[in-house]
Amino acid sequence: MSPISNFIRKQTYGRYENKLEKELKRNRIPNHVAIIMDGNRRYAEETMKADANQGHLKGKEKLEEVLEWCRDLGVKILTVYAFSTENFSRKEDEVSFLMNLLEKTLFEFADDERIHEKRIRLKVIGDMDTMPEKVAEAIRHAEEKTSGYSDFFLNMAVAYSGRQEIKDAVKSIARKVRSGELNIDDIDETTVSGHMYSPGLLDPDLVLRTSGELRLSNFMLWQLAYSELYFSDIYWPGFRKLDFLRAIRSFQQRSRRFGQ
Repeated sequence: MSPISNFIRKQTYGRYENKLEKELKRNRIPNHVAIIMDGNRRYAEETMKADANQGHLKGKEKLEEVLEWCRDLGVKILTVYAFSTENFSRKEDEVSFLMNLLEKTLFEFADDERIHEKRIRLKVIGDMDTMPEKVAEAIRHAEEKTSGYSDFFLNMAVAYSGRQEIKDAVKSIARKVRSGELNIDDIDETTVSGHMYSPGLLDPDLVLRTSGELRLSNFMLWQLAYSELYFSDIYWPGFRKLDFLRAIRSFQQRSRRFGQ
């Protein structure tokens, strides 16, 4: 594509994005968007002709962009699937790179002036017992430095398994029943929700998965009971604002009946 053609294409996309964003803001914006960030490795191999770690770096940059898109549009909560318990089975050098990248990202996040200016609160959900100590320290640091904020919430699922979360909730409830702290007949959905990794967190309105895969991959299985699902063929690092706006438009075109 010639430079002139590429310039015209970017200008056209920009105008369309602006028009679509204005239209979306006049309608119902999801409070909580959850994203399964998939496709870093394939993007690195197919698009960058590089190793997987380069794709993960691009994926980190994309998260920063999407965070801004959410805030601009009026989304209040963003939850991202950053690292599953199953991901620990990947090659040792890739896992090590991801842990180092996560540690660095969390410290950068905690010390970023823009985060404090915009009062963004960070919460990491998952099995912290499986995290390297240096990552656990970075998590504590980022959560503590943003604990007083409530304008926007960013939740990162790390060392996370939806089934493990439900199992841990059941164990916690069972201990309270055994100790007499909780009556078994009083257990309801609210009780279970209150024992998840992030109690009080609103369930996602929209769940978006990139890379073309059509599955939830053990992500927030309890919380997604009535969430709207959207699947994009685009790999996560290549995900554009236009792709994001189209997902929001799809959400707005649906009628949410919650089983009624």
